[in-house]
Amino acid sequence: MAGNRLHRSGSVFSRMRNLLRIGVVEKPLWFDVYAAFPPRREPVYKVPRPRYGKVQDVIRAIFYPEDEVRARFYRVYGSGPRPFDLSQSNYKSTCQRFVEKYNELKQEGKIEEEKLFEETGKALLAGGILLPRRGTDKVAPQDHHDAETRDSASHLRLQTVLEEMQEKKDQEGQTPEPALKQKENPLS
Repeated sequence: MAGNRLHRSGSVFSRMRNLLRIGVVEKPLWFDVYAAFPPRREPVYKVPRPRYGKVQDVIRAIFYPEDEVRARFYRVYGSGPRPFDLSQSNYKSTCQRFVEKYNELKQEGKIEEEKLFEETGKALLAGGILLPRRGTDKVAPQDHHDAETRDSASHLRLQTVLEEMQEKKDQEGQTPEPALKQKENPLS
């Protein structure tokens, strides 16, 4: 009966009536009741008609206010270097912490809407949570002067680090030239 398609031809009653006529099955209890009180419309299998055109989705998309914050967070900061740890029931992702802090700062009402995203990132950074930017999307436009001062400050820090490394090498008595000679001729 695995490949039988008889359920598509006729109703259950007509198929059972034919099986009773040839004596294959015994009369079921419901047969006489069905014969005495037949339904108004015979329950026959009908092939469903194919739908043409665009099928409209009856389920509306559900968006919460924090979904916009989450989308912006992932666009700016990415999903992070580590996967979510779902084995712990009390685990909160960096994004969830960001959303909670965002809502907390929004309820306080001290910060403007435009600066709220940046301030939330700064507050989490102050709390010890690092948020490395992806580098593709800037949240707030920066002044040219601010960028210059930041670049010059990082250049100065890099310069001091390089000077300290040079002083350490001088104290050890190694100069960069002998090191180069050793690399050029490793057999001597």
